[in-house]
Amino acid sequence: MHSPAMAMAFSLFVLCFITCSLSGIVLFFFKSKQINAAMKHPYLQHRTFKQYPLSIQAAIMLDYFFRLMFPGTRLWLIGNANDLLEHVDPKKVPLSLKWPVVGFWGSCWLGLIAMIALWIMLYVGA
Repeated sequence: MHSPAMAMAFSLFVLCFITCSLSGIVLFFFKSKQINAAMKHPYLQHRTFKQYPLSIQAAIMLDYFFRLMFPGTRLWLIGNANDLLEHVDPKKVPLSLKWPVVGFWGSCWLGLIAMIALWIMLYVGA
């Protein structure tokens, strides 16, 4: 007893996984140096990007995502990212540097929502 909504949620989840994987590979293996040179996160004044553990590298990229996607927001983590990166004008960051960050973190958040929706549909249908 599978509904079209369940099929759609699963398809979206799989699409987000593929997008996150591809964007993550490009982001962390090929574009991180250019993105960090353009956006200059304050943490990079203390160490180079590669000297940080992967969790901190991902947090730096999450700050970039928040600054690019929600530049006027001042609350919670998004506000902190905007305070740290107030020197970055999202309109001036080239698309070639934006898409890996937005693709990686956007698909993570959207995929999380799709996964929760899928779990709920499976639980209600079970």
